[in-house]
Amino acid sequence: MSDKTTIYQNWVAFGPAGAVGSIHRTDDGYIFRLLGDSEPRATYPSLEVAKSALHAALLPGSDWPEFREH
Repeated sequence: MSDKTTIYQNWVAFGPAGAVGSIHRTDDGYIFRLLGDSEPRATYPSLEVAKSALHAALLPGSDWPEFREH
């Protein structure tokens, strides 16, 4: 993600122990980061695909996180 990327909306993903990551809507699509990531993982075409990708990046067996728009 370049320094000039505009973020229009944000969603924070919460698991049982608290925040686990975030999704951001940009001009190019949706990106996500897990806590501790310094860069986004990839760009996805829709919010639902980004949510699925974030969940898949969590530890195996993790519950589906709760996504809250901010």
